[in-house]
Amino acid sequence: MHTEVNELKDFLIDKVQGGRFVLGIDGLSRSGKTTFTEELEKRLERENIPFRTFHIDDHIVTRENRYDTGQEEWYEYYSLQWDIEGLRRKLFDKLKYASEVALPFYDKVSDTHQFHTISLPENSLLIIEGIFLQRKEWKHFFDYIVYLDCPREKRFLREKEEIRANISKFINRYWKAEEYYLDSEQPIKNADMVVES
Repeated sequence: MHTEVNELKDFLIDKVQGGRFVLGIDGLSRSGKTTFTEELEKRLERENIPFRTFHIDDHIVTRENRYDTGQEEWYEYYSLQWDIEGLRRKLFDKLKYASEVALPFYDKVSDTHQFHTISLPENSLLIIEGIFLQRKEWKHFFDYIVYLDCPREKRFLREKEEIRANISKFINRYWKAEEYYLDSEQPIKNADMVVES
């Protein structure tokens, strides 16, 4: 993975000189997106490349809006876990021109949101890290997308043992949503860079 991160960093150096460059770090759950992003951030800092990172999971909706909604579990995860249109308006639509964005950050303990304002440097790399980034509502906002490809079995073993014990949740909620994403959006085929993780 270190080689791929270095290659990506070298590719990105020139991209931020003339404005903003929007990079997506896509991949299914536990594929290594956060680790990859953190490694990239370290290299960007060494090169003094300005950047901002947004983690899609910081912006999920409250529990009542994503559980027991009457929809199938996989649909809740894929289509209701995030305010897809809200994030498009509040974040994606503004990435290229706004000086700042105000976003709802989810607090797991209180199951509430707090809005925070994030400044966007004029010439910078904007990194969006998260699952399902190449969904039809968002994918056209990216200038470049990296997809981290990792087998389901390996990703599953990265979960904590007590979480793995609830296998029905994986079967009915997570894996069906992942299969829908892979079939409908073909993220591996459409990514600009695929990293085996």
